[in-house]
Amino acid sequence: MPNVEKQRERLISLLKELFQLDQPDLDFGFYRIMHAKAGRVTKFLEEDLLSIIRDAFGEADGARVEQAKAAHEAARQQAIEYGAPDPDVTEPVKKAKAAWDAAKESGSNEGDVYDHLYRFFERYYDNGDFMSRRYFARETDGKAAPYAVPYDGREVYLHWANRDQYYIKTSEYLTNFTFDPTQAKEFKDKHGALFEQKPLKVHCRIVSASEGEHNNVKASEQTERYFIIHEPEPVKIEMGDTGEPELVIQFQYRPDPEKTGQDGTWRKKRLAEAADKVKALLPKLEGANDYVTALTTPAPTEAEKDRTLLEKYLAQYTGRNTMDYFIHKDLGGFLRRELDFYIKNEVMRLDDIESADAPRVEAYLAKVKVLRRIAQHLIDFLAQLEDFQKRLWLKKKFVVDTQYCITLDRIPEEFYPEIAANEAQRKEWVKLFAIDQMQGYSEPLSVDFLRENQKLLLDTCFLTAETKEDILARLQDIDAEQSGQLVHSDNFQALRLFEEKLRDSVKCIYIDPPYNTDSSSIPYKNSYKHSSWATLMHDRLRAMKPMLPKNGAIFVSIDKSERTVLEHAMDAVFGAENRVEELIWSMNTNNSQVPNYSTNHEYVLVYAKDKPTAEKDRSMFREPKPGYLEVMELVAALNPDYPPISEIEEAIKKLYNDHKIAYREEIEAQGLEWEDFQKDDPWKGLFNYKNAEYRDADGKIVDESVARELQAQIWVFRESDLALPATKQAASTRDPKSPNYRFYTANHPITGKPVTMPKSGWKFPYDRAEDDTNRTTLKTLDEDGRIAWGDTEAKVPQIKRMLHEVETNVGKSIFVDYSDGEKQTSAMFGQSGIFLAPKHADFVSRFITHAAEKDSTILDCFGGSASTGHAVLSLNRADHGSRKFCLVEMGEYFDTVTRPRMQKAIYASQWRDGKPLSNDGLSALFKYVRLESYEDALNNLTLLPGAGFKGAKGDFERDYMLRYWLDFETKGSPSLLNIEWFDDPTAYKLKIKKPGTDEYVEKAVDLVETFNWLTGLHVEHLDRWRGYDAAFKREVDPELPGDTNTRLMLDGALKETDDGTWRFRKVEGYTLRTPGDHNDREKALVVWRKLTGDLEQDNLMLDEWFRKYRLSAQDTEFDVIYVNGSNNLPNLRKDEETWKVRLIEEAFHQAMWDVEG
Repeated sequence: MPNVEKQRERLISLLKELFQLDQPDLDFGFYRIMHAKAGRVTKFLEEDLLSIIRDAFGEADGARVEQAKAAHEAARQQAIEYGAPDPDVTEPVKKAKAAWDAAKESGSNEGDVYDHLYRFFERYYDNGDFMSRRYFARETDGKAAPYAVPYDGREVYLHWANRDQYYIKTSEYLTNFTFDPTQAKEFKDKHGALFEQKPLKVHCRIVSASEGEHNNVKASEQTERYFIIHEPEPVKIEMGDTGEPELVIQFQYRPDPEKTGQDGTWRKKRLAEAADKVKALLPKLEGANDYVTALTTPAPTEAEKDRTLLEKYLAQYTGRNTMDYFIHKDLGGFLRRELDFYIKNEVMRLDDIESADAPRVEAYLAKVKVLRRIAQHLIDFLAQLEDFQKRLWLKKKFVVDTQYCITLDRIPEEFYPEIAANEAQRKEWVKLFAIDQMQGYSEPLSVDFLRENQKLLLDTCFLTAETKEDILARLQDIDAEQSGQLVHSDNFQALRLFEEKLRDSVKCIYIDPPYNTDSSSIPYKNSYKHSSWATLMHDRLRAMKPMLPKNGAIFVSIDKSERTVLEHAMDAVFGAENRVEELIWSMNTNNSQVPNYSTNHEYVLVYAKDKPTAEKDRSMFREPKPGYLEVMELVAALNPDYPPISEIEEAIKKLYNDHKIAYREEIEAQGLEWEDFQKDDPWKGLFNYKNAEYRDADGKIVDESVARELQAQIWVFRESDLALPATKQAASTRDPKSPNYRFYTANHPITGKPVTMPKSGWKFPYDRAEDDTNRTTLKTLDEDGRIAWGDTEAKVPQIKRMLHEVETNVGKSIFVDYSDGEKQTSAMFGQSGIFLAPKHADFVSRFITHAAEKDSTILDCFGGSASTGHAVLSLNRADHGSRKFCLVEMGEYFDTVTRPRMQKAIYASQWRDGKPLSNDGLSALFKYVRLESYEDALNNLTLLPGAGFKGAKGDFERDYMLRYWLDFETKGSPSLLNIEWFDDPTAYKLKIKKPGTDEYVEKAVDLVETFNWLTGLHVEHLDRWRGYDAAFKREVDPELPGDTNTRLMLDGALKETDDGTWRFRKVEGYTLRTPGDHNDREKALVVWRKLTGDLEQDNLMLDEWFRKYRLSAQDTEFDVIYVNGSNNLPNLRKDEETWKVRLIEEAFHQAMWDVEG
């Protein structure tokens, strides 16, 4: 049956693609694991599966043949009994004989099943991903099958193609892929002994090209894109970071108007053309001789005998960018449901059953039985692969690096000599803050210079591990004192890790996601641009929602490209009933080249977690009066220099005058009459706030001469009338015996003479009644320095209205903001274009003031250029708040833009040409961490040597392969949490990919920091690793059994020593029993230790350490103690104590693998 064999081979070929066995070039991530087991999986497909199929057909066809044979014999016997002279020519016998013959010729049914299996699985698979296309009608030759949307009954429902999937293509392969061919096995085998071993870095890059238009060919949403060599300059040599020349291969990624034939064939053709072009040009490229040798090294495969290393790596590069955009959330369930539909519509065709004869119906049923049985096996295997990847995606990731930036005022001076001598830190400060142009600068730096510049930020990445630990151990309430944290990670992974700690704790979220326009589109699968974006946003919004308290709000910037999709995604997550407003941002832009309208606005969508609760909070959705922030920022910039009051008031006056000039220019630029609009100046309510004074931390007035000594703050105020309103008042205001009397005599505090009383009486009574301790009176106001007396009694006293206490305005849905984020970042970094379309910090400040309080946490998981963090710092500088930022960014610019901008914003508020202009640094401490990526997790999978059930046979072996082998044989992989490695918490290592390269470095995981996040631990004290030694002896213990009647004891005291054999590190803090409520705490002590392998000695040392800790600790009333390794700590619990002990390994595993998604 050649046709059956052909159909079988076609099915096997598809299954190899589905099981990711058909691309040996792709030796990264999950492909590497599948290729390692390719032999077993291929055997399963080609031998075991075929055997299942043949067995199934044997059952079905054998039974059908026997039934048909019996029916034929019965019909013939009946004809004989009826006396037919020739039974074989009677009609019933002829029919039975035909049915018997048809049953024996069952090969066509086998071929049909192969064909149906191929058609069923092929319809959902698309280049590495399973797409959730639900069919609701049969396919025909003339019409493709239409799809069904899983409608759930609500009035309005939005569905998109990838709603049932996780979007995982968040890496930056498309912008840069780097490899070193000298590290390839093929190269080392051929040239290892002869070739000079030096790195040869090759970069594959996408050059800028129009996303939707090229060579005047407009690309539709459905157009396939291809990697096409960049003809103007296919290859070039650049100098790398190390000063060595590096090769760059340049591509365009765009639709191809010349494309003919099948997509896959054309893609291979274009890739071959690119390789040929590079090979042809390399010998002519100056300085590329070594690259010629390396890249033309043979790397053959069975299918491609002439393949070189260049083709191998180009296949990897393009493969990474055209495959694996999604992971299905429930592939098994989806395919099983679709299989039942397929069988009913494509195999059985229920409409035909009524007109079919019995043999035809029986054939249907036999085919269905076989098809369903085989398809279920294949679905089980595919679901095993997809579910494994889903769990790995949802797994909370390891922290692979933790560093802190700390202003020097928070660091004990005993560390200053080491910091001053740190050459790397000095160079960083020169780069960030231009300290080489400051008075007192020297090389190396002096301790005095550090003392004079206390707002310089020490970055612990430049310190030894020991010094870093020592400094952190000296800090108290380290989490509470933090200004915030930066996280270098895919935002979904970071949000997963934040779950426990930030639940119900983030009052305000602001995000500025990629707008998915031509200049800022996310990587997307062809034909799935908008649905990819919808999936990206929906899952991240869903992950952010639990972090908001009921009165919290989220603000999302967007333009018209994805505005509708965003609204529906937010409705799906937060509920349309919690939609607060759509803010319209009017921008100062104009495009005269467009054929219709120049768009000069964008949107900010605002949702509350619970709108009724948020609206009851009278501080929500309100904003400071226009100009308030500018005045407060001016004051904050002046304050560190403690200028005379007259200079402060002159600076405020200048700010108002500058604004008036700018406002007039704005009005007249629109062709409007100044006289008509002068009265509409939005700052007009502030102009009377022109007075200033110094006050201390308790709010007491301080003379300017001692302001610096007392670290006083500048308060700005206006004078306001103290007169009682000239309306009818209560009779008590004129009754001298009443506490409410308002026509009393008030004496001047210096002359002692009566001051002029307002004609309508005083606004406040003179003093409180004995039983009234809260009433505001003239006396309490004067005691608080709130009365502005004249130089003599001739002036009517006024009340001081403080600017920072002024009432806010209700926010408006349409606002004008001409702030320029590009100018702000250019001033800070001394160059333009460091980030695409950054937001100005003042723009983001608006939304923070709408929703956050002075001590709130603000989250931005699309951190970008750190505009949100900058806004938090600016507000804290202006109103002395203690807001905290939490920013997540995965781009390579995390280290070149995101973190440096935060460091610069802390150091000074005003910048020009990359240099600070102001001396108003904040005292700050922030943490920045890097997380294991999903790709790192894949690339740290290892297979257990010799794993599997080699002796297993039959159904058990099949079930093992279909459902369990992947979980079982990758058990113990570093990225899956190998608790056996917890014996030494400092030695747990992963191979981590360097951003933008294909290079991996082995890094120690920060298990301590990871555990703190996993458990939601708010750290109060983070001790350093401490070493201990001791001598041991054994003593007889009559309570022990006779064969082990001695107990290990210390011979002397526990000794702390730097190089001690037993090492401990303690972390003190608390978790929240009620999320968001810091008053409902569960006190926790975490004890990390390095184990020696001698369980008895290890546990004795732990017991003795704990006794020592109990004596030295100020507070030992913990609710829970976490310890790694088996231990006896519960035996040390006193009768009056209630703390419990938990194994770190157990808690770690439980929290990390909480992957219900």
